[in-house]
Amino acid sequence: MTSPSSPPTAALTTAPRAPDTGEPPFSPAAIEEWLRLIGKAGRAHQLYLPNNPIYRGAIDALRAGFGPIWKNTDEFTLAVGETDLRWYDAVVSGESNSEKNADNLAWLLYKDGLREITISKGFEASEVVKFLEVTQRARHAQPDDDDLVAMFWEADFVHLKYRYIDLSQDMSGAEPVDGTEVQPASPEEIANAAHQPPPETSVASVVNMADFDSTLYFLDEPEIEYLQGEIAREYAQDLRTNVIAALFDIVDGQTDPAVRAEAIEDVHTLMAFLLVASHFRGAAFALREAQATLARVQDMAPEHRQRLAELPIRLSAPETLAQLLQVLDDSPELPPAADLEALFAELQPTALATVFQWLNRTRNERLRPVLESAAERLASANTAQLVKLIDSPDSDVSLEAIRRSGGLKAQGAVPQLAKVLAGGDVERRQVAVGALASIGSPGALQALERALDDDDREVRVGAARAYAAQPHRPAAARLEAAVKGKVRNADLTERMAFFEAYGAVAGEAGIALCDGILNGRGFLGRREDDELRACAAMALGRIGSPAALEALRKAAAEKDVIVRNAVTRALRGQTGATR
Repeated sequence: MTSPSSPPTAALTTAPRAPDTGEPPFSPAAIEEWLRLIGKAGRAHQLYLPNNPIYRGAIDALRAGFGPIWKNTDEFTLAVGETDLRWYDAVVSGESNSEKNADNLAWLLYKDGLREITISKGFEASEVVKFLEVTQRARHAQPDDDDLVAMFWEADFVHLKYRYIDLSQDMSGAEPVDGTEVQPASPEEIANAAHQPPPETSVASVVNMADFDSTLYFLDEPEIEYLQGEIAREYAQDLRTNVIAALFDIVDGQTDPAVRAEAIEDVHTLMAFLLVASHFRGAAFALREAQATLARVQDMAPEHRQRLAELPIRLSAPETLAQLLQVLDDSPELPPAADLEALFAELQPTALATVFQWLNRTRNERLRPVLESAAERLASANTAQLVKLIDSPDSDVSLEAIRRSGGLKAQGAVPQLAKVLAGGDVERRQVAVGALASIGSPGALQALERALDDDDREVRVGAARAYAAQPHRPAAARLEAAVKGKVRNADLTERMAFFEAYGAVAGEAGIALCDGILNGRGFLGRREDDELRACAAMALGRIGSPAALEALRKAAAEKDVIVRNAVTRALRGQTGATR
């Protein structure tokens, strides 16, 4: 194992110093607990991926373990012995381990020459994970790999300083490296050395290139290229996918029920491992092969067929899929989008509710497009399941189901949307109006009539605009009642929506009412308010018949700007339509 020749002084203390001795300035329990947490975090680092909750919990606990120490000091120094670590005169090795093995942190440091480490405040925030990675590498290092001192040097720690001894010297009298400068040779010594004859070289130590001449069995260039290509192909193969294919070959080719049962159970086990390892392309391949095997193998026992059919069902179960999406949402790096899409393409209709939930919950912008694609595919292929989700108690699921029912123009969703208008909360009623307007069938437009009398303004306006875009004659009576009654006291936006809808639906039958509002006079010659007259002009413009245009021309010279502008726009619109 090799060490660096000149470690950076920012991370290395090489000057000799006396170790801290005597009574500790505060209780060593905090140091002991921190070292115990180091061991626990090291095991978690070895066994789990960074996105695993157990790994994150161990790292968080380790960082929290610095708190009691920093309350008393800004740095602490540990003396490294063969089997224990000491702080002042107290042994603080964390976990009791007196054996010289890689699990003992003291021995791991000591065997590579480290004799003292000093940790200062700030280490827990930016360098503690790096420290775990370095010590993990050292535990599995081979004899030709760098030693721990070299690894510390490469890591370039800021809040970790250390002292070590040079193990390449005679260990019987070795002292810690003290940074003493080597005196340079004098010019005279250099000149004398230059005139000295070179040392004799043994003939046996000289490499003779003739010894490496080609033999009868030396490979030709095409043969070398072939071998290189085969090696590259072998290393490029996905062994996990090959194992899956082999298991399904067994299910396909073996008729023994016991053999088939064992192979199917192995597929289930491997499927779990693939999901945990985020090997989603392999998991998708397993699901596709399961469906193909079910279709291909006709003599499979019913219990085996059922067990194999459970694979996609288990993935689509709310508990399993929710855990998978939680891991993906928390992961800083996602697998390739193609792998995720391949996996989600195998989801069953039962996954639709979970996918809808996570469309609103996910914070990962790279995950959202994949979920959108899966939701679109599942909703369009399973409208019956989509319609059921309109009644979901989960508000996010219900709202998403309502929106997509409208986007897909799902006729079967009309009865459920009508129920929402009758008794749903305000937000769901607002979205349901938009969905029914998008569907636009006679049944959907009939269901919208109820929304004209809704307590919520947005629901009423949405329904009125839907009728303005798609006239529905049976709604004329409700619209006329609204125009004559409560709409007169509404804001301008609602007035405009209802009058336009009334003009579009009522047609010629609505001219008398609109003309009376625009041009008529009431008691003592008073007219309706200007905004209401302008709305009536818009309604007449929507009717567009000769009689409606004649009523508009009566008000063309109106002095009020609001009314005159509305009349002008209505007449101009009809002129453009005629042209």
